[in-house]
Amino acid sequence: MSTPGYPIAPDPNVPWTGALRRYDLIKEVVIATLVVLLLTIGCALVFSSPDDKPVTIASWSAADPADFLTTAVSELNGTSGTATYGPPYTSVSGAGQNLIGGISLQRIVGVHIPIDAPHAFVLEPLRIVAQTDPALSTVLDEYEHSTSAEQTKWTDAYSAALPKAVFKGSAVTLPPGHYGPVGPMMTALLAQARAGGLDGALISSDRFYQSDFTKALLFLADGGYLESLAGAQHLQGSQWGMMNETGNYPGQAWLWLYTFWYQVPPFSTSDNADAQIWGLMALFSAAFICIPFIPGVRSIPRALPVYRLIWRDYYRRAER
Repeated sequence: MSTPGYPIAPDPNVPWTGALRRYDLIKEVVIATLVVLLLTIGCALVFSSPDDKPVTIASWSAADPADFLTTAVSELNGTSGTATYGPPYTSVSGAGQNLIGGISLQRIVGVHIPIDAPHAFVLEPLRIVAQTDPALSTVLDEYEHSTSAEQTKWTDAYSAALPKAVFKGSAVTLPPGHYGPVGPMMTALLAQARAGGLDGALISSDRFYQSDFTKALLFLADGGYLESLAGAQHLQGSQWGMMNETGNYPGQAWLWLYTFWYQVPPFSTSDNADAQIWGLMALFSAAFICIPFIPGVRSIPRALPVYRLIWRDYYRRAER
């Protein structure tokens, strides 16, 4: 039986007796390809977005060593964004965005990607260099065997002196102060970063494929350099920008559905916008999947005459 309003499918066993028309498929394909190609080139020239090289820790430490060291010290003393973020990285009481009514999916799931910021970003990478540098090994031992009060005193003094630091290559010259082992540690970390070794150290794991960039991305995000680049390209949450995803296609175009909601209240002023927008998009996705099961909504195609436009030749002949 046929569905009312829709054409009856032809019987494949009955020869066609209707009208015939010559159709050059090759010609149509060539014309369609040329039209799409011209439209693609034209839109790319008019609406193209930047396709900059990826930001690495090596490029960051070379372009803004002061910001790099400021971030490294904050990782060392446990005050960075990652160290205080909470689940899924650290156990911080009350941390984590609320979805609705105080419900936090972050706290419910808990810590499943544990990251000890001082060790992950500073001490463990330096231990790699210390294997061939006895002086650095001694400095690291001194820091790790000192009291937390002494460590805080050294990192606070170093952080306070950084605005007056003078950089020349990997060398850092600070005003006289009591920096303890933190001074040579930061100098060694800067040298490791500028040589590209820190990028490799932060993705190193016990797996065969070294493709986990979690720590490297978190370290970059804790600094101000990446944020300043994003602001210049209008990519921050309060802005409306788009950039190609290096080495991939079609890039970040799919993100517009998410970034749109950051621009409108109440999400634009909410401290829990990430979790709330995730929940909203989850509801929209579920509703889209359930369209075939929603009475009324599933009948919209029958109410709209779009199918008559698609099958216009059939209806033109049928209504004669």
